[in-house]
Amino acid sequence: MTDLLSTDPAYVWLALAALLALAEIFVPGVFLIWVAAAAAVTGIASTFIELTVAGQLTLFGLSTIASVLLGRRWYLTNVVKSEDPLLNDRAARLIGTTVTVVKPVNATSGRVKVADGIWSARGPALKKGETARIVDVENGVLILEEMPDQIT
Repeated sequence: MTDLLSTDPAYVWLALAALLALAEIFVPGVFLIWVAAAAAVTGIASTFIELTVAGQLTLFGLSTIASVLLGRRWYLTNVVKSEDPLLNDRAARLIGTTVTVVKPVNATSGRVKVADGIWSARGPALKKGETARIVDVENGVLILEEMPDQIT
């Protein structure tokens, strides 16, 4: 095998494209497919146009930039809908949950028990032992409202 890159670079670029596309399957994230597309463009161009190694690398670099930007644009316009959009937002998942006050709550401070944890909270004046409902979360602080059966 005599210097495969200088004799027929199209095969090298197409093989690189195939390897990168295959690696995309095993590597988490979606990035290598765009680099594979750039390698394929370089390989196809190398079959029709005789390019120097510097020309091939320049074409590959420019193709990579273009394909990554196009891929980013495509992903931003085709957002994947999640079955559980709050999956990684623990605080937002708490909205609507009933909690027990462990340190009196007022408009500026307080602590409540949520499941097996204690969270900072604020809201209407609540005494220790009372229950409340979480209506919002701001910067990790639970915003509470009184339970309807406790309002006098």
